Amino acid sequence: MSEPIRMRTARTVIRLLDPDEAELLRRYRTENREHLAPWEPLRTESHYSLEGCRQAIEAGLEAARGDRGYPFAILTPDAAAMIGTFTFANVVRGVFQACHLGYGIGASHEGKGLMFEALEAAVRYAFGPLDFHRVMANYMPRNERSGRLLERLGFEKEGYAKRYLKIDGLWEDHVLTAKIRTQG
Repeated sequence: MSEPIRMRTARTVIRLLDPDEAELLRRYRTENREHLAPWEPLRTESHYSLEGCRQAIEAGLEAARGDRGYPFAILTPDAAAMIGTFTFANVVRGVFQACHLGYGIGASHEGKGLMFEALEAAVRYAFGPLDFHRVMANYMPRNERSGRLLERLGFEKEGYAKRYLKIDGLWEDHVLTAKIRTQG
């Protein structure tokens, strides 16, 4: 990762955060704590602290340098506020060339098409510069919005995993989807 990764859409800037932007991440996490809780693992208080956010950003930058994961922030065009996040996680190279996609959007930005806009750019980046062949994204059956978003992005259902991830303290079933690069 020699130069900073940056994507632009009509209404967003997408990039990795710098450690000195920990307050931006802390504000996003704190403001959306209740909104995101039903869709995330249980969080400790440090997840919402300035130091915890700084450490998360540093760990994310290290993961990106090592090609293990890419935790992106979706920002307003002036980069003054976070709209949401997405991560290309669990990167596997070699004969697989794949990752998992996870994402979340702030409550005040939901329903405006911003996540679709950001993830459309993200998938292009995943199949372009990151050279993935497969991007996998899984969602809980009760999260119908997420299912519709992935379908609109061209992800196809590949399976159903019972008690797949521990979300908000409970083992939740997930619908397994993937998008495959059409060329290469």
